[in-house]
Amino acid sequence: MKVVTVVGARPQFVKAAPVSRALRARRHEELLVHTGQHFDDLMSKVFFEELALPAPDVDLGVGSGPHGRQTGAMLAGVEEVLLARRPDVVLVYGDTNSTLAGALAAVKLGLPLAHVEAGLRSFNRAMPEEHNRVLTDHCADLLLCPTRTAVEHLAREGLTRGVHLVGDVMLDAVLAHVARARARPASPADALGLGPKGYLLATVHRPYNTDDPAALRRILEALEAVGEPVVLPVHPRTRARLAGLEGLRLERVRLIDPVGYLDMLRLLDGCRLVLTDSGGVQKEAYFLGVPCVTLRPETEWVETVEAGWNVLAGDDPARIVALARGFAPSGERPATFGDGRAADAVVAALEGA
Repeated sequence: MKVVTVVGARPQFVKAAPVSRALRARRHEELLVHTGQHFDDLMSKVFFEELALPAPDVDLGVGSGPHGRQTGAMLAGVEEVLLARRPDVVLVYGDTNSTLAGALAAVKLGLPLAHVEAGLRSFNRAMPEEHNRVLTDHCADLLLCPTRTAVEHLAREGLTRGVHLVGDVMLDAVLAHVARARARPASPADALGLGPKGYLLATVHRPYNTDDPAALRRILEALEAVGEPVVLPVHPRTRARLAGLEGLRLERVRLIDPVGYLDMLRLLDGCRLVLTDSGGVQKEAYFLGVPCVTLRPETEWVETVEAGWNVLAGDDPARIVALARGFAPSGERPATFGDGRAADAVVAALEGA
């Protein structure tokens, strides 16, 4: 089987790594296309190295830009690759512009399309990611779902053919790499003089949290007001916005450069609590048994909230502070994301299509 895999952003590198390993172990031919959506070393190269993900066969080098221009450039580039290679299936992940570009290129050429992480819904149409995931699902021939909830979302939209419950490939990645992360000689927290459970971890990158200066200020001032050290790896989008926040004083919030996958796992595993607007970090916190406060009004990963390990805060400063100080999980962590063998299930579904 000849597979073209389209990736472009750091969460997709994490998801693609176990599937790529499973495809190659079963001697399928995979051509890896990197759109270049995330392009610098800290957002891209280090992930390929640490996850042992093969170097891209094609790097489109599209880079950042407005949604339409970026997606259009990716679509044109992916289409050229697909016309030249004519794969048996095109494989896309998640909900980024790279995902939508790969999906549109495949469906316009009549090539089978498989979507890993199908069926997620935030029901917030203000999020570009929501449009990307809905459109991709309705293009796909194979819908590879991480949870039962995702399957149910698809059914409500009339999508029942080609739907497979495979589990979450990010769990595969965490289980494969957490021991290596824990064995690293030092954590980024060590360089800040912060010991295990002696800090909070935060990530902020969603456009509605970063592109609105008032929202970004509310979140950062709330993190500062918690009264504990907060480690914040700064996404490039957030870094650019910080420069415009005059008079913002951060002492307890420790801003650091983006970190690789293993360092991020180490930071997450060692923190007392995480505050994030990232979907992937919400899940990784759940997998590692770390309480999570989500800096959004909604989440795709409702299972983590229902289990009592995640709580929604939005950008309300009082709520963020209260939850950071007082939130504690209220139950066990059901295995709703599978058994850590989702990549094998993905490959089996591709083989059976």
